[in-house]
Amino acid sequence: MAEESSNRASRAPAFAMSVDVEDYFQVWAFSDVVPRADWDRFELRVEETTRRVLDLFDRRSAKATFFLLGWIAERAPGLVREIAARGHEIAAHGYDHVKAFNQSRSEFSADVKKTKRILEDISGEAVRGYRAAGFSIDARAPFAYEALCDAGYAYSSSSHPIAHDHYGDPHAPRAAHRINGVIEAPVATAELLGVRMSAAGGGWFRASPYALSRLLISRASKSMDGPVIFYFHPWEIDPDQPRIANASARSRIRHYLNLAQMEGKIERLLGDFQWGRVDRALGIVGAAEVQV
Repeated sequence: MAEESSNRASRAPAFAMSVDVEDYFQVWAFSDVVPRADWDRFELRVEETTRRVLDLFDRRSAKATFFLLGWIAERAPGLVREIAARGHEIAAHGYDHVKAFNQSRSEFSADVKKTKRILEDISGEAVRGYRAAGFSIDARAPFAYEALCDAGYAYSSSSHPIAHDHYGDPHAPRAAHRINGVIEAPVATAELLGVRMSAAGGGWFRASPYALSRLLISRASKSMDGPVIFYFHPWEIDPDQPRIANASARSRIRHYLNLAQMEGKIERLLGDFQWGRVDRALGIVGAAEVQV
């Protein structure tokens, strides 16, 4: 019986939790009204909200991968070290949230190398994972995986294989697959009534009834070859964040929808499934390497 328990503890997690660490003013919904040059004028709330996420994970004995902007890491190095010290994976989300397909090959290569170096210098740990802003690695960025491999990344989680107005390809692979030396591990999808739907979190999770999200995640676990990867942002549990009044009505509806309910929904999710780090779920590191 003890041996069986040990085997369960060492098994790679079927459900991988991830957090895209960016602040409320850095999201793509507001990028047309909040220029990067103005970011330092805004109140930085990401340290407080991310620590609330860390406490939530501690309460539920969950581990996760934190995809961090290099811009955030430079301004909150203590937060990066705390995430690592609590046993979570440090991964890269690019320096300042520029979509991959909006960069040239040389710009993208410089960005992923810079972000990796910043995060490794601060955390003292190897950074193996990357997630592009807005799930933006697709046919418009054919150079991306080769550049990630050259920079020393082992995997990407930059595909959300659904139909969406900002990203996605509903015909792209749902399962983890290797491209140019890098594993691409898409976030979770499931099929319901013959339609491929997101089971991955973010605005979909805030907008949907919890019972539907739970059903889709359960279906994803039975139909996907590889881990079920979920994601959310620290700003999504911050209903008191300052409002960006000059954004479009559509952007404001998307961004502010159900923020007050999000933390409770995440806590339910952490209780209903057993969540771990993306690198462990992909078998890139073992249990012994992530214990603290």
